[in-house]
Amino acid sequence: MSEYEKLLERAYKEIKVVEGTGERFEIPKVKGQVSGKNTIITNMQEIADKIRRPIENIAKFLMKELAAPGVLEKDRLILKTRLNSARVNEKLELYVKEFVLCNECKKPDTEIITEKGIKFKHCLACGAKSPIKRKF
Repeated sequence: MSEYEKLLERAYKEIKVVEGTGERFEIPKVKGQVSGKNTIITNMQEIADKIRRPIENIAKFLMKELAAPGVLEKDRLILKTRLNSARVNEKLELYVKEFVLCNECKKPDTEIITEKGIKFKHCLACGAKSPIKRKF
């Protein structure tokens, strides 16, 4: 066995196997609990970090879409109603579609910019710029 093959074999033993669907970007699922009449989402900061948007914007959008008053305490969101995680995840996916993913290339490498009072989603990958229709 040549030196190259030995090094290659050693490298294959040391690399980490990546678990996932093959997609580069995956939306984290909400984690939380129902406590009485409240729904507590405990991983809001993780979600905000992953989709690179301010936690306040995500919380405000979720409260509006779920028609539930709520409070953002540190890195968790407390909604004043009982909700199942499937419904919250559905609204989170809607947020990502509206405010994160590029309309052209579908990549999450976007930023929100404001020009003349109009908010745009600017893609850093392909350069596309599209207006944001919803308010958050």
